[in-house]
Amino acid sequence: MDSTLELSKVMQSCPQPRRHGLSRSRRAELQFPVSHVDRLLREGCYAHRLSSSTPVFLTGILEYLTSNILELVGQEACNSHKMRITPEHMQKALGNNQYLSQLFEENTYSQGDGMRRDFLRSLSKSRPAG
Repeated sequence: MDSTLELSKVMQSCPQPRRHGLSRSRRAELQFPVSHVDRLLREGCYAHRLSSSTPVFLTGILEYLTSNILELVGQEACNSHKMRITPEHMQKALGNNQYLSQLFEENTYSQGDGMRRDFLRSLSKSRPAG
């Protein structure tokens, strides 16, 4: 009986290895930062109250949309035999997708004048010389 009491006292006095907490991004298996989205939602005053799952859900949606857009743009760059994604590839890929073109119809792309160059090139070919 004494040995079990001594053992329990020794176990209580030994410091246990501290377990580090998991971030909300890691718990949800997301790459985007949930805490950053939570802070932006709270500072933006979009609602009086936010549940704890709201930033996790929104972060998941943002990550899903971003991965889909990057996949489409990467395929567009690969189709044009390029290794680097440019704003022109982004503009073409988003313009070819029905839903994403509606979502991004009001956007302007910096340095993305490839569509304009293609349009001007087609105009110059269609005009008669002289």
